[in-house]
Amino acid sequence: MTNIPSVDLADFLSEDPERKQKFVDEIGSAYEEIGFVSLKNHFLSDDLVEKLYVEVKKFFDLPTKTKEKYERNDIGGQRGYVSFGKEHAKGKKEGDLKEFWHFGQAPDTDANLQEKYPDNVIVEEVPDFNHTGMQAYKMLEKTGIYVLRALALHIGVKETYFDYWASNGNSILRPIHYPPITEEPKGAVRAGAHGDINLITLLMGASTGGLQVQNRDGDWIDAKPGEDELVINVGDMLERHTNNKLRSTIHRVVNPPKEEWDKPRYSIPFFMHPRSEMKLDCLEECIDENNPKQYENITAGEFLHQRLVEIGLVKK
Repeated sequence: MTNIPSVDLADFLSEDPERKQKFVDEIGSAYEEIGFVSLKNHFLSDDLVEKLYVEVKKFFDLPTKTKEKYERNDIGGQRGYVSFGKEHAKGKKEGDLKEFWHFGQAPDTDANLQEKYPDNVIVEEVPDFNHTGMQAYKMLEKTGIYVLRALALHIGVKETYFDYWASNGNSILRPIHYPPITEEPKGAVRAGAHGDINLITLLMGASTGGLQVQNRDGDWIDAKPGEDELVINVGDMLERHTNNKLRSTIHRVVNPPKEEWDKPRYSIPFFMHPRSEMKLDCLEECIDENNPKQYENITAGEFLHQRLVEIGLVKK
């Protein structure tokens, strides 16, 4: 395999049972094998993507001191700005060569949440930044719900099993800026090899290449989505909940060739998290004699806190 599989959400949304099952089989198989797909016919319009990139670039072009006033260290950077080099991959000391922003959930008034989410941070200098970001957030959340419905069918639970947990969940939209590289990185990369924490991640096309996925043989392959496709991968929470049936694959963002060091890179992943109280206990449908229970019981909130400590965003 030289690239990640491509699937078409229109198949799942069609009223044709065969097309719907085709999508379930294709995405289920891909997530058992490599944990990544590229997805066409999602709910994110080209116009919205283009507008979001414009606003994101405006924000990251602000002076560093201006951006730093939006940094929320008191909540582990779960909202607002996170400065360059602060985050690192689990098990690594070198900070990643990136700065980023976090948009979080704006729950429905009747969401009945057990845990109150932090408010989003409003950027005064870029008036359309927050509105555009939250528009994209909602479209990615909608897309993610349908992907999770297909995966629910694949693992043998009710199609809407994830709906309650993922709707109004603790999801994060993270615009990332990888600045031009000005000196030898000394072991640091734009994003070290890692697995994502959450249920699934939806990534709109990065402005330049660099995303690589590790296959079962340990080889790195480039993730190259088609035009207008999202890259969607399984996160550690879903791998854990399905008792390793679905794979959270290690991936990274490598530094470009030296002749391209002067080019910045922008990337905007949506990390789809459930409500914090969701139990990530291994599903009975994913446990058998050949695959006994692999993990201790834990909630999504507990698991998230554990991992934020490991990647340096929260202190013990």
